[in-house]
Amino acid sequence: MITAKAPKPAKATPLQVAKAVLWSFLGIRKQADYDQDAVSLTPRQVIIAGIIGAIILVLSLATLVHFVTR
Repeated sequence: MITAKAPKPAKATPLQVAKAVLWSFLGIRKQADYDQDAVSLTPRQVIIAGIIGAIILVLSLATLVHFVTR
């Protein structure tokens, strides 16, 4: 019995990964977008983008606090 393998979905672009992570930070996500991301995003992409996003968030908050309390 020969079975046809489904083609692998295209890997997400860096912009798609950033968009998915930013929406996840806000906690707002459409089910259809989530389903599409689940197919195209790799765990490695999400982890790296999440760490970068968290660093940017913390640095921007620290900068804001620095300028407000100055």
